Amino acid sequence: MGKKQKFNDRPFAYHAELELEIATLTNLGVGLARVPHPEEPAARWVVMVPFTLPGERVRARVFRNHKNYSEADLVEILQAAPDRVAEPPCPLFGRCGGCQYQHLAYSSQLEWKRRQVEELLKYMAGLEFPVSPVIGSPKQFGYRSKITPHFHPPRPGANPAELPIGFLRQGTRFDIVDVPRCPIATDAINVELAAARGRVRAKAAAGDYERGATLLLREASGAVTTDYDAVITETVADPDRPDAAPLRLKFLARDFFQNNPFILPAFTAYVRAQAAASGARFLVDAYCGSGLFALVCARAFERVEGIEISESSVAFAKQNAELNGIANASFRAGDASAIFAGLEFPAAETAMVIDPPRKGCDDAFLSQLFAYGPRAVTYVSCDPATQMRDLRAFTAAGYVVTAVQPFDLFPQTRHLECVTTLRRG
Repeated sequence: MGKKQKFNDRPFAYHAELELEIATLTNLGVGLARVPHPEEPAARWVVMVPFTLPGERVRARVFRNHKNYSEADLVEILQAAPDRVAEPPCPLFGRCGGCQYQHLAYSSQLEWKRRQVEELLKYMAGLEFPVSPVIGSPKQFGYRSKITPHFHPPRPGANPAELPIGFLRQGTRFDIVDVPRCPIATDAINVELAAARGRVRAKAAAGDYERGATLLLREASGAVTTDYDAVITETVADPDRPDAAPLRLKFLARDFFQNNPFILPAFTAYVRAQAAASGARFLVDAYCGSGLFALVCARAFERVEGIEISESSVAFAKQNAELNGIANASFRAGDASAIFAGLEFPAAETAMVIDPPRKGCDDAFLSQLFAYGPRAVTYVSCDPATQMRDLRAFTAAGYVVTAVQPFDLFPQTRHLECVTTLRRG
């Protein structure tokens, strides 16, 4: 085991207490203050303090100095912001790292998220463009349809009945906070969580665990599964056709799927409207998974093709098209080095939807997309920072941003989905 790194005491000593005025929130949901540098009073130094809000005066205790900023724990709120929630609903808020914003009124959460997208657009994409007000979730609590609590192996001599099962403690990478109930998860998941915790602790008492594990609890169609390999069915209603039967989508419980079913109808309908507004006859869904966007959008286009690297996801997408009686959608497994090879749609009459992983699009994918050159692209992202980075490449390739619409799929947290629409210039 390596020697513990010595505390860097520049510019502040360990546990130095400071009175700070919080100026803004970072896109990680952390309060940011600027103070005179102790060694260079003319210079300003940044101090980050979680669970604080803009306009607040606070007392904070420094625990780490970095090259150009310090981190501090909140000790006391001296003057609270008017939009501070006095009693966050979760008693673990501030210790559990899952939520960052339970202390902030929901309307203010939405406005800060909008501002953060606007700043990322300006400073990372180099674009001055108005960001639409964030579309909020119909439910601010009890909305998550999937959670993945963790536990470490029981320590020798520890009471198995007290084994922590939950999520990482705020600011740590290994310490787990015991979470008997998660207020942002659905009621059905919380019922199953209590049972799952009981099973884990019983096995721990029997000595069944040599290592820790991650549990899965996923609700779909009114039932909760804990089986990673279970085939589940999620439904998505169409707000434009309230009398139509909802879309049914089958996939493995462990597969990626949006975890807020309450906002999903509005979210997917917006993506369809943006893609169709280009006037394109054809649609390509380039990270199609089990077919969500391709199948939601199918009725707005002559033909739709979904492309996905995962062959198992493609099999589910084909099954889902058949399940919903959608005949104009086809799906295929794409080779990463030749994603659009064999695509018959003329680029000038084709719109594309992309919903890449959190890391954004890689250079190989973008170069192939630009070489193909679709008329319009609707870019769905769960990390606006990587999306804005990618927008630099889009604008360099001749695409123009026409709309930026954030959706709050994850109330009480710093996370956000952002849909950016681009047209070929």
